[in-house]
Amino acid sequence: MAVRGIRGATTVDSNDAGEIHAATRELLLALIERNQIDQTQIASAWFTLTPDLTAAFPAYAGRQLGWIDVPLICSCEIPVPGALARVIRVLLHYNTDRPQSAIHHVYLRGAVGLRQDLVERFGAAPAE
Repeated sequence: MAVRGIRGATTVDSNDAGEIHAATRELLLALIERNQIDQTQIASAWFTLTPDLTAAFPAYAGRQLGWIDVPLICSCEIPVPGALARVIRVLLHYNTDRPQSAIHHVYLRGAVGLRQDLVERFGAAPAE
């Protein structure tokens, strides 16, 4: 069995805790659904936020989903000039026998443009 990484990203309209939690939850649920992940397979999750998002920790959405024993961490991205604003990213690690080529990365909302190649390859995630 291998530990695989799945990338995902989404955006929010404002620096609001409720909006950050809701968008992160939507992203996590889409990652789980697209990759048919059971909670017991999740090894860890690393969340990042652009510097303009300071109202909440996105990892809280994982705790709301019951990820009590899953190591979660949040960090702030570097402020790159011209970078997309108000972005939440996650790198989800999970235990699986699936090959890396079978992993479905998910980009939602304004983050679709960050990796259009992956959106085209895997299709748009279903809207919640």
